[in-house]
Amino acid sequence: MCDKHMSFISRRGLLTAAASTLAAASALDIRAEAADAAALPNAISPDAALARLLEGNARYVANAPANKDFSAGRAARSAAQYPIACIVGCADARVAPDFVFDQGPGDLFVVRVAGNFVNTDSLASLEYGVQVLGAPLILVLGHSDCGAVKATIDVLKTNAALPGHLPTLIDAIRPSIDLAEKAPAADPLAEAIAQNVRHNVRRLGQAGPIVAERVAHGQVKIVGGFYDIATGKVALL
Repeated sequence: MCDKHMSFISRRGLLTAAASTLAAASALDIRAEAADAAALPNAISPDAALARLLEGNARYVANAPANKDFSAGRAARSAAQYPIACIVGCADARVAPDFVFDQGPGDLFVVRVAGNFVNTDSLASLEYGVQVLGAPLILVLGHSDCGAVKATIDVLKTNAALPGHLPTLIDAIRPSIDLAEKAPAADPLAEAIAQNVRHNVRRLGQAGPIVAERVAHGQVKIVGGFYDIATGKVALL
């Protein structure tokens, strides 16, 4: 009986010790992961990321880009990416965020669609950008003379029937046109473009569970911007 009792205690002690060891190892792993995350190239504050974008835009406007060697870091980028910001941009061929903000390959995680609006697919991409890639900033970027917004205004005025899947663009942008009509401006198109940016910034701020949660914890910031094609300058909205 004594031998059996000792054997039972021994087994129980081993199991307890093993569980304690696993718990300690798990805690070490969590701390190590946190330390590794803090050391990542994009482990910066949302405000620091925004400052880098605005500094890059200033260089772009001045035609003094810092990024000239696109082969630098190519081998390292084949293993991982560490974007400092996600950009919700328009598909307009004149708007290229990497150039507009003078950022190098791997610095921006860009989601583009005509009219720079957020739908389910683009939201999933942005969730990947902030949750998996660790981007601390989302910038919704509208631009001057946006054809998608202008077309939406025209279609709503004339009740025109569009072919193919174009009506889906109109449906996505329509809420912003309604908002612009409630705030009459000297330039109705520019106002509608700005309202479209603000509308999608608000939508992203409420987009749970991933984006909204990270915003609530101060890990991600969402801002809107207006890109002037003629001057190259980005103004925050």
